[in-house]
Amino acid sequence: MNRAADNIRILSAAMVEKAKSGHPGGAMGGSDFINVLYAGFLNYSPDKPDYPFRDRFFLDPGHMSPMLYSVLALAGLIPVEELKNFRQWGSLTPGHPEVDLQHGIENTSGPLGQGHVIAVGAAITERFMVARFGEWMAHKTYTYISDGGIQEEISQGAGRIAGHLGLSNLIMYYDSNNIQLSTTVEEVATEDVAEKYRAWDWHVITINGHSAAEIRNALQLAIAETERPTLIIGKTIMGKGAVDAEGKSFENLTSTHGQPLSAAGADLNATVKNLDGNPDDPFAVFPETIDLYAQRKKVLNGWYLQQLETEKQWRSDNPELAAKLDLFLSGNVPEIDYPSIMIKANIATRAASAAVLGTYAERIENMIVASADLSNSDKTDGFLKKTKTFTKGDFSGQFLQAGVCELTMASIMNGMALHGGVIPACGTFFVFSDYMKPAIRLAALMRLHTIYVWSHDSFRVGEDGPTHQPVEHEAQIRLLEHLRNHQGERSMVVLRPADGAETIAAWKMAVENKRPTALILSRQDVKDLPAATGDRLSEAMQLAKGAYIVVDNEKPNVVMLASGSEVATLVEGAQLLAADGIRVRILSVPSEGLFRDQSVEYQQQILPTSIIRYGLTSGLPITLGGLIGDNGYIHGVTHFGYSAPYKVLDQKFGFTGTNVYEQVKGLLYNYELQITNYE
Repeated sequence: MNRAADNIRILSAAMVEKAKSGHPGGAMGGSDFINVLYAGFLNYSPDKPDYPFRDRFFLDPGHMSPMLYSVLALAGLIPVEELKNFRQWGSLTPGHPEVDLQHGIENTSGPLGQGHVIAVGAAITERFMVARFGEWMAHKTYTYISDGGIQEEISQGAGRIAGHLGLSNLIMYYDSNNIQLSTTVEEVATEDVAEKYRAWDWHVITINGHSAAEIRNALQLAIAETERPTLIIGKTIMGKGAVDAEGKSFENLTSTHGQPLSAAGADLNATVKNLDGNPDDPFAVFPETIDLYAQRKKVLNGWYLQQLETEKQWRSDNPELAAKLDLFLSGNVPEIDYPSIMIKANIATRAASAAVLGTYAERIENMIVASADLSNSDKTDGFLKKTKTFTKGDFSGQFLQAGVCELTMASIMNGMALHGGVIPACGTFFVFSDYMKPAIRLAALMRLHTIYVWSHDSFRVGEDGPTHQPVEHEAQIRLLEHLRNHQGERSMVVLRPADGAETIAAWKMAVENKRPTALILSRQDVKDLPAATGDRLSEAMQLAKGAYIVVDNEKPNVVMLASGSEVATLVEGAQLLAADGIRVRILSVPSEGLFRDQSVEYQQQILPTSIIRYGLTSGLPITLGGLIGDNGYIHGVTHFGYSAPYKVLDQKFGFTGTNVYEQVKGLLYNYELQITNYE
């Protein structure tokens, strides 16, 4: 067993040396644990790595990717030749792991802290699935964390929630080597990590992280635990086995953390020799290692066949549940009768959202909704009222009360989505999306089906004042609509519905779309938009195009654009303009990204370049900049908000039908004046 661990150390150091960049030290120190885990405990199918009921391993410190790639190569999930292509274009071994189930990589990792919180989300999902389909599919969730991950604030939320829910299926290994990139741990932290996790009701075991026997015993104890998540603290040595050409030890140094051994002053050839390898072939796999993992593959193949037999029998005995399981795993949703959803007239879009969520709680049985202590305000309680919250030992409900921890909550949603079988959604105030953005970015990069419910969408939060009034937030989050994922799609869909009907349409897209989707919802009531055909909901379903015509006139003098609450304000202004004989077209633009994905013909049809444009946004003017361009004017907010009733702020900030009327009149006058002067 130790021989294989040394093999992983050599491979990790060689990868970084060949690439001339990377992090060898931590990988060399963690090789013993990862070897014991994969060679003796982690259950999965080598031939079908994405088998849904496998154990899962989530790496938190993505910079330790050489360790993960090396063990995956030994397990036969990555070709050994790919280790030589570490950090190169098109390789299976990028600098930080990127989710790739066919090659055994469960999550994209790199930003410290998020990987182990993703594991918490996966562990919750496993309990959710077992509560519905039985213990036959039960599996363990393993995760690996470093000193940096322990220090990241997000670990507070993960530790609290996992302990509170008693996630005994979660086993976390803490590689405690006392070395960081630029300092020792003791220079920045003096806390008692073990006692901290015990306070959160974790089962804590401290071991020698280089003893295969102690690692094995700790894993056995963790697997046997039935009441608490387990933290295994492995005391390890950074850069274990590293030496220079004269044989001087380069262990336990910050210098080996983030650069090749040679750059740190050590010597790869001497290190390989010190670890009983062949300096002429550092990428060699030892015969003992080949035998160890060949034996493990036989065991895993037997485990997989037994699982298939168990599943086959269960399906035979439970055909209706089996059909439900298949629907869950497909990621699809059942048919929803959207016209039957009753929504009051002229209500806040967060209230309309609550009505939709109430229907989903009854129809989408694998939807999990969470809120960061705001369910009765962001109105995710529309879902909660039809279900119940998760509690220790009871995951039969569909709601997670996360407490005040927006980033933790968003990362947990990522873990749920990665696990599969569920559709996760989480809610808070839009201004607090600031806390969530690191996890949202990873969701976009991994193309996860996560849904964000952000209420209190503008300065109309009112009396709470500028700390709670989002201004720049919409422009920020919409940047992800312009950033492509590795599948070539816009990496996120951001929807700001204008009324109750559009909110229904937005939710329909959110649950059917397989990318991260955000719903930005109003706190205050908004007027329903006019229905040209008499069927507002059918018209609102055009939201899927990103932009569509709400009000139109033949040969319009101006095209007015907005999203959310501001569309109704444009309608008020249009009525005043009509009295002056000015013909107006109004577009609701809930998503510029979706609009830009439509045909050029459609874009030019509803937003012709020949007609002057007016935009209204409660965010920064740049929010509509790509739509208005130089051929028009945008009225937005260019300052922080103020504390006052929202109707007062509408007046003070110029968000009234009268101001729209006056600005459009002035815009058209100046436009005609320019034409006259040009002629």
